Amino acid sequence: MIAAEPRATIGSLGNLWLEYVRANPAAAARLFCFPYAGGSASIFRDWHGGALAGCEVCPVQLPGRERRFNERPFDRMKRLVKAFVEHLPQDKPFAFFGHSLGGLLAFEVARELRRQGRPLPFHLFVSGAPAAQLCPHRAPRFNLDRDAFVAEIRKLGGTPEEALQSEELLELILPVLRADFAVIDTYFYLDEPPLSCPITAFAGARDEEVDQFEVVDWRAQTTSAFDLHVFQGDHFFIAESGARVREIVGTSIAAGVS
Repeated sequence: MIAAEPRATIGSLGNLWLEYVRANPAAAARLFCFPYAGGSASIFRDWHGGALAGCEVCPVQLPGRERRFNERPFDRMKRLVKAFVEHLPQDKPFAFFGHSLGGLLAFEVARELRRQGRPLPFHLFVSGAPAAQLCPHRAPRFNLDRDAFVAEIRKLGGTPEEALQSEELLELILPVLRADFAVIDTYFYLDEPPLSCPITAFAGARDEEVDQFEVVDWRAQTTSAFDLHVFQGDHFFIAESGARVREIVGTSIAAGVS
């Protein structure tokens, strides 16, 4: 695990937890983006500019992937949250966006910041994730045998078929996928007061992993405004509807820092 820094910094050389960051000193706010299970910071490498030009996009790089390949991935939510919070820069207002596992992680990071009496995100965006109080919402999958686990990953989608058919690639990606699924499958929700920041939730109308009605229940986790946007897509609708998602996020961030 990386030793805690005196003060977390932005940029690839200063903080291994943040990758593909384009420093923008003029930006009024930052958007930290948390990936789905098995995903890396590269998912958000093209989120800079356009609708999000007014903020500094900071894709989160979890251990076990890309340049952090040699680090052991976390397999429990509590340890992952505490490790990330140690490296979270807070010298500007910030918002969180997370898809699937990333949505749950972003939520728990916000709650850990509150426990520590530190500044909170001014907006939380959760995408393709069931409300935290409903988790885990499926039987555990991280401990399935290899064939059954690969079958679940194939059914979920999001992982190229050529990777699932390559023994060499499977050896590389399965440890990270199992660890990420363990984070989800062993998650234990603790009842705490709702967050004070607005929550915007995104769901896929054809998502077989997360029902949109499970996404609606995020409204119980805020004392502020709640919005839900449903897209015509499966669990990875942010790929095909990314432009519209970024537009909604950008508009909300602009309103939050105005």
